[in-house]
Amino acid sequence: MLSNHLQNGIESDNLLWSRVPDSDDASTDGVGLLSSPRDGGGGVDSLDYEVIENYAYREEQAHRGKLYVGYYVAVKWFFSLLIGIGTGLAAVFINLSVENFAGWKFALTFAIIQKSYFAGFIVYLVINLVLVFSSAYIITQFAPAAAGSGIPEIKGYLNGIDIPGTLLFRTLIGKIFGSIGSVGGGLALGKEGPLVHTGACIASLLGQGGSTKYHFNSRWPQLFKSDRDRRDLVTCGCAAGVAAAFRAPVGGVLFALEEVTSWWRSQLMWRVFFTSAIVAVVVRTAMGWCKSGICGHFGGGGFIIWDVSDGQDDYYFKELLPMAVIGVIGGLLGALFNQLTYYMTSWRRNYLHKKGNRVKIYEACIISCLTSTISFGLPLLRKCSPCPETVTDSGIECPRPPGMYGNYVNFYCKTDNEYNDLATIFFNTQDDAIRNLFSAKTMREFSAQSLLTFLAMFYTLAVVTFGTAVPAGQFVPGIMIGSTYGRLVGMFVVRFYKKLNIEEGTYALLGAASFLGGSMRMTVSLCVIMVEITNNLKLLPLIMLVLLVSKAVGDAFNEGLYEVQARLKGIPLLESRPKYHMRQMIAKEACQSQKVISLPRVIRVADVASILRSNKHNGFPVIDHTRSGETLVIGLVLRSHLLVLLQSKVDFQHSPLPCDPSARPIMHRFSEFAKPVSSKGLCIEDIHLTSDDLEMYIDLAPFLNPSPYVVPEDMSLTKVYNLFRQLGLRHLFVVPRPSRVIGLITRKDLLIEENGESSAVELQQSTSVRGRYSETATRTDAGRPLLDDLLG
Repeated sequence: MLSNHLQNGIESDNLLWSRVPDSDDASTDGVGLLSSPRDGGGGVDSLDYEVIENYAYREEQAHRGKLYVGYYVAVKWFFSLLIGIGTGLAAVFINLSVENFAGWKFALTFAIIQKSYFAGFIVYLVINLVLVFSSAYIITQFAPAAAGSGIPEIKGYLNGIDIPGTLLFRTLIGKIFGSIGSVGGGLALGKEGPLVHTGACIASLLGQGGSTKYHFNSRWPQLFKSDRDRRDLVTCGCAAGVAAAFRAPVGGVLFALEEVTSWWRSQLMWRVFFTSAIVAVVVRTAMGWCKSGICGHFGGGGFIIWDVSDGQDDYYFKELLPMAVIGVIGGLLGALFNQLTYYMTSWRRNYLHKKGNRVKIYEACIISCLTSTISFGLPLLRKCSPCPETVTDSGIECPRPPGMYGNYVNFYCKTDNEYNDLATIFFNTQDDAIRNLFSAKTMREFSAQSLLTFLAMFYTLAVVTFGTAVPAGQFVPGIMIGSTYGRLVGMFVVRFYKKLNIEEGTYALLGAASFLGGSMRMTVSLCVIMVEITNNLKLLPLIMLVLLVSKAVGDAFNEGLYEVQARLKGIPLLESRPKYHMRQMIAKEACQSQKVISLPRVIRVADVASILRSNKHNGFPVIDHTRSGETLVIGLVLRSHLLVLLQSKVDFQHSPLPCDPSARPIMHRFSEFAKPVSSKGLCIEDIHLTSDDLEMYIDLAPFLNPSPYVVPEDMSLTKVYNLFRQLGLRHLFVVPRPSRVIGLITRKDLLIEENGESSAVELQQSTSVRGRYSETATRTDAGRPLLDDLLG
C-alpha cells in the first residue's frame, strides 16, 4: 500500500512539476535552486526545518497510531517542564554565586578601607581580577562559543542557521561559570543575555539526550531527532532564560515571539508559556527558601527586582514633552552604542583576537583593572554630601553603616552624617545601583555632576567591555545607562515644575526603557518586561511612549544590536521583511549564478561519491525519464541522506533499473537521517567504499522528498523571500511556467473532518457551486476537465 502511495505520489508530482526543456545547458536541467546561504568557509550551515516526506517517513507515520501521537505530545510537555526546572535552577545558581561573590567582595573591601584605602583598593582589584581571569580562561580554553551574550547565535539558529558549538554541553558549562566570573568581577555587563543562551543549551541537550562526548547521555529522551522539533525546544529555552533572568514569565514568552523566533504557532505558544510559568515557580521557591539567610547575600529584594510601586502615582500632560525627549535621547545613544560596539568588535576580530588566546585573556584582565580603578578611584575625587533631612521620614538609613552597600553609601567621608553619591552608584552591584536610581522618596540624592560623570564613564566601559572573551549581556548595562540620563532629566523636570508631584525615579525608569528600545529595538516584550520587573502598571503608557520614540529614532540610523552583531559574526539572518530592491527582481535572477547539479533516479555509487567530493551543495534535484523520453524532476534529495546511504550500503543494488519499494522494504528508520545537533554529522571523507561498492547503484526514489516547494521563474523575489522565510525552508526550486493545471485548492478543500469528508456547511456550498457551473462543466473539453468541486 505504501509503495503504491509512493508511486502515485511521484506520478502526481510529475504532473505538477514543470517539464524540463531541452537546451544546450544540460547542467541546469531547466531548474534553479534557491537555498539558504551556504558555508563560505566560516563554518555556518543551514537547518532542515522542512519535513522530508520520503518513503521512510511515510512508512514510519503509517505504523504510528493515536496512542503514539498522545505519547509524543505528552513527552513534549514533559520536556517543557524539564526545561523550565533546569533553566530556573541554573539561574538560581548563577544569581546565588554572583550575589555572594559581590557581597563578600564589598564587605571585605569596606572592612579594609576603614584602616587603609589603598589596601582596600588592592583587595578590591585583585578579587575582580581573579574572577574575570577565571571567566576569560574558561572561555578561551574550554568553551569559545560561550563568549558574548549568545542571543545573535540563538536567533540565527531559530532563523535556520546551524552554527557549530552553539548548543554544546561545554558551551553550557562555560556560559554558567563564565557568567559568574565576569558579572561577579564587576565588569560593565550583565548575566541576562547569557541566561537566554543557557536556557537554549539546556533545551537542546535535553532534546538529544545529553552529551555523548562527556558520557552524560541517555537514549530514552532521544525522541526529537528533527531540526523542527529541536527548534521548538530551543524556543522554550529562550523564553525560560528571559523569565529566569528578569523573573518576568510573560516577558519571556513575548521576547521569544518578538525577538528570536522566525516561525511561530499557537501550540508552541502554550508550551512556551508553560515553561516560563515553571521557571517563575522554581525561582520563587528558591527565593523563599533563601529568606532564612542560608543562601548568604542571595534572596533579598523579593520576586520583583526593582519595585517602584510606591513611586509616582500619576503623571501630567506637561510631562509628555520631557518624556518624549528621553525617548529621543535613548534612540540617539542606543544607535551610537550599536555603531561603536560594531567598530570595537570588528577591530577585535580582525586584529586583536587573531593574535591568540593569551591576548584575549590579557585584554579581559586589563579591562577588569581599568573598571576596578575607575569604580574605586572616581568616588574618591567626589566630595561627600550631607544626608538630606527628608530621608529620615522615608525610612531609608543615611548614611549606610560601614561595610554596607545600597543607598547613601559612606565612602571616604570625614563625618558620619555624610554620603558619597558617586560611590552609591559606582561602588555598588549593578542591581543595587539600578535600585538606587529607580528609588522614590530620595530626591536630590544624586548631583547632576555625579550622574554625568557616571554616564560618560560607564557608557565608555560598556562599549569597551562588549566583545571581550567573556559571557556578556547588555540588558543590565543598558538599564544602568538609561536610568542615569533618565534621572538627570527628571532632576531638571522637578526643578522646572516645582509644584507637581514628580519623582526622579520615574524618569530613571523611562530612561532605562528608552535606551534598551534605542539599542535592541524591542517594543512589546521590553514593555512587558519593564512593567514586570518594576511592579508599576500605571507607568505602562509612558513606557510605551518612550519605546516607540526611541525605536523610531534608532531605526533612522542603523539596525538593532543583535542584528548588527549577527552581521558582524557572519550569521546570514533572513530578516522579517525583504529588501526594497527585491521588488524589482524575479526568482530566476536570484539563482542565475548557480550551477544546479541534478542526479538521475538510479545512479552509480561512484558518481554519488564523486559529486559529493567535488562540491558542497546540500540538496540535489532528482530527475527521471518518462516512457516517451521526456525528462521530469521527481524530487529533492539531501546531501546528508546520501551520506547515510553510502555509509550503510544496505540499499546498494547491482541493477541500473528502478526498483519497486514494495519488493524490497526500506532498511532505514526516518530518524537515522537526522543530523546530530552536537556534531557536524557525516562527511564523505569518513566513508570507506571498496571498488565493488563503487560499481553498484542506488535507487534514490524512496529517499527523496517528492514534494518540495516550487515557484515559477518569474515570481517576484519579494514573494519568494516571504515564502522561504515563513515556511522555514532550506531549498526552493525555481522552474519554468507549468504547461497545465490539474486543479485548484481553495479554503473549503482544506476543511476536512477526521473521517475524510467535508463538513455539512461546505457540502451545501459545494452543491450550490456545482449547480451554478454544471452547464459550463458540460461544455468543457474532455482533455482538460474543469474541476467544479474545487471552485470556491
